[in-house]
Amino acid sequence: MTSTPRQRLGSLGETLARQRLEVSGYRVLETNYRAKAGEIDLVAEHGPTLVFVEVRTRSAHTLGSPEESLTPRKRSHMADAAQEYLQAKGAESRDWRIDLAAVVLTHQGRLLRFDVIRNAVET
Repeated sequence: MTSTPRQRLGSLGETLARQRLEVSGYRVLETNYRAKAGEIDLVAEHGPTLVFVEVRTRSAHTLGSPEESLTPRKRSHMADAAQEYLQAKGAESRDWRIDLAAVVLTHQGRLLRFDVIRNAVET
């Protein structure tokens, strides 16, 4: 299966985000979890909290920031997917949140910026 430049950019961003999050104390449980409402890029634990992480990657020459690309529709799908995950895993009673990992790369794929926005999606 051939991937597009956009898919390769996204995959690289997810890999870098996972590495950075793990160094910051997140323990990644699952990657690319598929729910009916959509895909969750990373499911992790950060302390006692279950965290659903949306990774948004942009290259330096792309218009708009990763944060701006998180549309209201995507936010809604993420909240629904998180609820599906909690139900499927019997984890409805756990504390949880949705974070955004914003990744900006150079055209050559070097990391320019990495930020985590906690509670990026209010639930």
